Amino acid sequence: MTKGPNTRLADLFGLTGWSKGELARRVNRRAAAMGHPQLATDTSRVRRWIDMGETPRDPVPKVLATLFTERLGRVVTIEDLGFGRSGQAGRRQAVHGLPWAPEQTAAVLTEFTGMDLMLNRRGLVGAGAALTAGSALSSAMDEWLRTDPSPLPRAHRPGGPATADPVSLDRYEAVPVGTQEVGALEHSVEVFRAWDAARGGGLQRKAVVGQLNEVGGMLAYRHPPHIQRRLWGVAANLSVLAGWMSHDVGLEPTAQKYFVIAAHAAREGGDRPRAGEALSRAARQMVHLGRPDEALDLMKLAESGCGDEALPRTRAMLRTIEAWAQASMGRGQAMRRTLGEAEELFVSDRGDVPPPSWMQMFDEADLHGMQALAYRTLAEHDPSAARTAERHAKEALRLRGSGRERSKIFDYISLASACFIADDPEQADRYARLALVSIGSTSSHRTWDRLREMYRLTARYAGYSGIGDLREEIELALPAAPKRPRDGAPVPAPRWGGTATL
Repeated sequence: MTKGPNTRLADLFGLTGWSKGELARRVNRRAAAMGHPQLATDTSRVRRWIDMGETPRDPVPKVLATLFTERLGRVVTIEDLGFGRSGQAGRRQAVHGLPWAPEQTAAVLTEFTGMDLMLNRRGLVGAGAALTAGSALSSAMDEWLRTDPSPLPRAHRPGGPATADPVSLDRYEAVPVGTQEVGALEHSVEVFRAWDAARGGGLQRKAVVGQLNEVGGMLAYRHPPHIQRRLWGVAANLSVLAGWMSHDVGLEPTAQKYFVIAAHAAREGGDRPRAGEALSRAARQMVHLGRPDEALDLMKLAESGCGDEALPRTRAMLRTIEAWAQASMGRGQAMRRTLGEAEELFVSDRGDVPPPSWMQMFDEADLHGMQALAYRTLAEHDPSAARTAERHAKEALRLRGSGRERSKIFDYISLASACFIADDPEQADRYARLALVSIGSTSSHRTWDRLREMYRLTARYAGYSGIGDLREEIELALPAAPKRPRDGAPVPAPRWGGTATL
């Protein structure tokens, strides 16, 4: 029984430039290399996959995902090809395969990271697929995020032995872990997070993705509940880091996928606030790409999905992202109201409950940094907001601790840009040069995007003493502008993207 044309497969197949016969031959060769010499695909079978929606048997979907990943230079998963996984027959597929069945999260995580690592090894970059619209993501995941995850199997007993999922053993080289191993993994997250905050996402992204891939293998085992929950927490934290680092270096669709994987992992671990924060990262990404309306859709989902478990500081952080999106749309009154709510929530947090590790970097400095970013963004629509942006940026810099070099660069650029808008080129020149001192030591494309925006503001002052020299220094500091769009779809140039936080 057929389902009609597989439009996802057809679209990706059209991008490859292959004929149906060539794809069949490539499938046979790759399957043989993967230990399946008996596979014999032909042109007519490929035609049935594409034109009639026929789903091939294992291992063909995995072989196809590998071939398309290599050809297109970006991660292509089984779901991207329009194929469901084993055990998913009869399930209605949501937008872009989201959300997937709970028992498939570890498989999706491991497959996606494995493909990402393969691209790293081959030196491929780029994306090749459009970002899912924020409204589409929100619609697909709204009901899913509000419901409780599937209960752990009864075989999971505290102190009981870890058992392997027999289906997963074909996919992973899984090993059971104990409390010490999970503790070491949690510590590695802190190390990676600190590195990213100091140096940007480019240098350690591959290491984070590799660690996440290993955790996916560990999740193939059915550990006791307390271990399994902590493993899901590690998976969520590493997925957010992998997504943030991918966003930091311009791999936008890859970043979005990691944020969604993080939300799934957090929900599987029973941590709703973490799932909401993961989706807020996707919202920040949307603002960076000039799509604030879609960011607001995602923020509604992130805030409602957190439920009553989110601490006041967490809700304050979410409000600052919402305010930034409102500022991008020129909604000054709404932005000010939302930032006021953020301040009230932040000061109402008594600190009697320790914040989770993923919230520890959102401190008072970050609150001011986000306020500076929102007001500076609004200043593009209302120049009178620039002076308020200056005040918050200076306070953020005063409060910044060591190890937050990327955030300091963002603060200096926000401050310099606000000064340019406020017609104070002398002060702007000083702060811009402070940003330039450190920007070469980071591997963050977002800092370069911000610097390009500041460079745009220098044009009207090009004849002023020192500003001409500053423009030349910025031109030397900036790499060649990336070709946009990098994801195969029209994407507006970044407009004050990336937050002052991790």
